[in-house]
Amino acid sequence: MTWRVLMLAWEYPPHHVGGLGRHVGHLSRALLERGAEVTVITRSVSGETETRDDEGVRVVSAAPFHLHPPDFVTWAAQFNVSLMEAATREMSSRRFDLVHAHDWIVAYAAKAIKEVWEIPLIATIHATEFGRQGGIHNPMQAHISETEWWLCYESLRVIVCSRYMRAEVGTVFRVPRDKLRVIPNGIDSSWFMVQRRKAREPLIIYVGRLVVEKGPLVLVDAMAHVAKAFPDARLVFAGSGPLEGEMSSRIAEMGLEGRVRLAGHLNDRELKDLYSKAWVAAFPSSYEPFGIVALEAMATGVPCIVGNTGGLREVVSAGETGLVVEPNNPIVLADAIARLISNPDRAEAMAARAKRVALSEYSWSDIAGKTVAVYDEVLRNRVIADKFLEASRVRYGAKTGATT
Repeated sequence: MTWRVLMLAWEYPPHHVGGLGRHVGHLSRALLERGAEVTVITRSVSGETETRDDEGVRVVSAAPFHLHPPDFVTWAAQFNVSLMEAATREMSSRRFDLVHAHDWIVAYAAKAIKEVWEIPLIATIHATEFGRQGGIHNPMQAHISETEWWLCYESLRVIVCSRYMRAEVGTVFRVPRDKLRVIPNGIDSSWFMVQRRKAREPLIIYVGRLVVEKGPLVLVDAMAHVAKAFPDARLVFAGSGPLEGEMSSRIAEMGLEGRVRLAGHLNDRELKDLYSKAWVAAFPSSYEPFGIVALEAMATGVPCIVGNTGGLREVVSAGETGLVVEPNNPIVLADAIARLISNPDRAEAMAARAKRVALSEYSWSDIAGKTVAVYDEVLRNRVIADKFLEASRVRYGAKTGATT
């Protein structure tokens, strides 16, 4: 069977901010191997609407309007109009069996496509505003959370990446358990090909957005303690985000210039080079639906430390495939880093076990297979529903003269 899938996502490689874009890219390409035809509509970075081929995936980049929106929610609403314009052009020459939306930012267009073209809607919820913010504290957060609820309500199935997220989405949005499907994130096989060449001196790395819930400031504070025990240790942050200015100030205040570097956003080649040299990868999140960067560390053979939260504790088995620490506690984090630096044999043994787990349990091929199983389920149920409705029309419409 061929599934004609219209995928909506606000980011797609190479222009991605976080893990969502990479997830959509890997999943879309893996779906091709399962017999799907995939068109992704995403945002344009150049300011022009463009179409390109990404290893068989048709990628349409829709240009957002240049109207200087006052906030991100307004930008998202404008962007959804651009998505609808691009979708309308695609629908004029193609048929799609379903639309697959990724997070609330594309919810408006996803709902409209579902209604206008009468095709099933599936959503993947990568994170929730409630979880990111530790609750809902202002009208904008309330609006985003309500939009997330609305997307779940309008979707026939909701995919989440961990058991933790299944519980969160089920609780926060009252989504019935039989509507939720857990499908983890995956890891591209190329990460397993990275050749380890550890730096001469201890190198700790962090990969991800620089936002509060991922713990980069906690890691800076921990590094102040690590540096006392290991004066030659270095810390590199790969990523960007709203905390960048505050982190620069904190690094200067603690006298860590020269020991801590903000490398900014790195491409895959640069990331792999960084992983190859690292002694420790630290991801001390206080909120993390899954944590694909932990999988990258595991796949490249880097000893890993993660926060005891969300999907991270499902990916990393404490003491077996990495260390799991209390979030928001720089002393505990510093101790874990010191243990891995001081015990390289134990660290490498954990990393070897972690690599085997990543290879055996998180391939994108398997994840694509689980995703098309959800597609099958939805489309099969739709066929049954359509046949039931048609039979009802014939049986009751003929008797009563009713029209539908």
